[in-house]
Amino acid sequence: MSPSPITLAELTTSRVGGPAQSLIRAETEDQLIQAVTAADAAHQPLLVLGGGSNLLVADRGFPGTVVQICTRGIDTLQQHDDYTVVRVAAGETWDDFVAYTVEQGLSGVETLSGIPGLVGATPVQNVGAYGADISESLQRIRALDRETHRVVELAADELDFGYRDSVIKRSLHDALAGTRVEHDASPRWIVLSVDFHLKHAGENAAVRYGQLAKALDVELGSHAGLHRIREEVIRLRTGKGMVLDPADHDTWSTGSFFTNPIVPVERTTHLPEAAPRFGAGDGMVKLSAAWLIDHAGFHKGFHLDHGRASLSTKHTLALTNRGEASTEDLLEVARTVRDGVLDHWGIELRPEPVLVGVTF
Repeated sequence: MSPSPITLAELTTSRVGGPAQSLIRAETEDQLIQAVTAADAAHQPLLVLGGGSNLLVADRGFPGTVVQICTRGIDTLQQHDDYTVVRVAAGETWDDFVAYTVEQGLSGVETLSGIPGLVGATPVQNVGAYGADISESLQRIRALDRETHRVVELAADELDFGYRDSVIKRSLHDALAGTRVEHDASPRWIVLSVDFHLKHAGENAAVRYGQLAKALDVELGSHAGLHRIREEVIRLRTGKGMVLDPADHDTWSTGSFFTNPIVPVERTTHLPEAAPRFGAGDGMVKLSAAWLIDHAGFHKGFHLDHGRASLSTKHTLALTNRGEASTEDLLEVARTVRDGVLDHWGIELRPEPVLVGVTF
């Protein structure tokens, strides 16, 4: 666990970000706990890093300790007639775990195939895709509480999941000002492992998302094979540049940069009928960020004069590094899109990735 100089561009999927003051690779849970505890005791800025797929770090780098989670392990905790509970180390690659569940005939996360990053990151923003969210299959997490430096267990209801949100993610923000604290780049709870409650599906699972049902040529709500679902999801994601490929600059990104805005119904009355709307409860409605961007005049591949960063050529939600971009290049495009959507529709788009040392 010897610290070594490295740039965050080497550790993030967007391939931008300046140097880390020091890097520690934690290969065991004890090493992870020790590294975080030591940094906190020394009052050092701390960035706990997973796969680097939902993270954008300033060009000047990170003036503190970066702890990279490299823990491994999948263990069966309970096995019943109709479900199994498995415990997965935070450092396991997410898609490898999804592949494992499909091979075992376990259903719950198959539509989350192809998502980059590590298992420990998925509860932080309640990762979801194609009709499923982590909150539906997660039973509990084990985590290091940085306020007490004790290992705690938090059940799913204690994580207070929302749309791409959780109590963990909210702990990244200053509760009073509502803005990110400078260098407060890691949350209160550092995920050590995640327990999943997975159904015994045999070879089939329900399809609950229209686009996926159409791609599979099945009725919405009907069943399809787990392997077939996984393969089709990966095909769909690849077509959108959302499966990592070093040769494809559309995948040099943080994934979807903007979340779908959730706003009061009365703020949508000026939108045309064609604008997608999804009920979000309590008088709120979820809008399609992609539709708002597309219809505010921003096209796939949109870029500024320098051309070092652009919207993906495959869809408009991702900001991409075309090969030599800086963090500021990416943010310049993002701000242009955000401001354009606000001017055109009166709706503010918010970023999905964790932003470290930058303002948006």
